[in-house]
Amino acid sequence: MAVNTESARQRRHRRIRGKVVGSADRPRLCVSRSNKRIYAQLIDDARGHTLAAAGSHEGDLKGMGKGVAAAEVGKLLAERAKAAGVARVVFDRGGYKYHGRVKALADGAREGGLEF
Repeated sequence: MAVNTESARQRRHRRIRGKVVGSADRPRLCVSRSNKRIYAQLIDDARGHTLAAAGSHEGDLKGMGKGVAAAEVGKLLAERAKAAGVARVVFDRGGYKYHGRVKALADGAREGGLEF
């Protein structure tokens, strides 16, 4: 089996998902990123529903730098989570290192009022 960056990330993600599970009272904050964009969702794994979502593709976030946009996505997701009645979440970094844009998104979500 050829080992490349994406297959290694997917292996790490499967390992993390064995331990991190979202519920209705504490949904999973799932992070997904590409070279250009970053996205986040709040997922209730028991029902299989997305409660809130945000991404750097949205209107006013398009012209920002990647790190700044990630923090803004975290704040926007926290705002939408509050509207959905969610205050506490479980963070799922998706196999990515907790560094850079993933960390900026998490800090933005905490700043917006989410607890994890």
